[in-house]
Amino acid sequence: MSNIRILAFAGSLRRGSFNKKLVTVAAETARELECEVDLVDLRDFPMPIYDGDYEQSDGQPQTAKDLKARILACDALLVGCPEYNASITAVLKNTIDWVSRPQPGEPSAFKGRPAALLAASMGPVGGLRGLSPVRDIFDQLGVLTVPTQFALGTAQNAFDDDGNLIEPMHRSLVKDVIVELATVTSALRAAR
Repeated sequence: MSNIRILAFAGSLRRGSFNKKLVTVAAETARELECEVDLVDLRDFPMPIYDGDYEQSDGQPQTAKDLKARILACDALLVGCPEYNASITAVLKNTIDWVSRPQPGEPSAFKGRPAALLAASMGPVGGLRGLSPVRDIFDQLGVLTVPTQFALGTAQNAFDDDGNLIEPMHRSLVKDVIVELATVTSALRAAR
């Protein structure tokens, strides 16, 4: 699994986001499996709400270009997907919308790239309902989203003071997601 580069981020801006904590745990798990991980925070890539008129007059925001470059430098994506009203967060949708905009002479940031999805919430189903819309959007963009995913329920009780998952089973389920992502990514690279 070495030499696999993963871009990891959570679709949340909140500093104390459980999804940021979960993605951080998953990123560390990937590093333990000898993957390279670029863990980014969407707070560092602020973008206006997508507007075709803005894009026509001002072009793609530099932050979208910068994030796209980071994605293109990686082999796979690992995304923490908060659930807002049983769906995708506005910041995650807006980020995908801007980064996916075609630019002349540039490859797609998403097409053909494998991705794994995680979710965490205070509710009992762990944000599970929010994963389907993200999967649907990624499917439309040609992302190869791996089947294994993990939704962490009652996340307010799941982490210790250092941000580690308390339950061994939760750590094992995160590892399963990372192993599948790395396996699929390796197979795709070998086939190209």
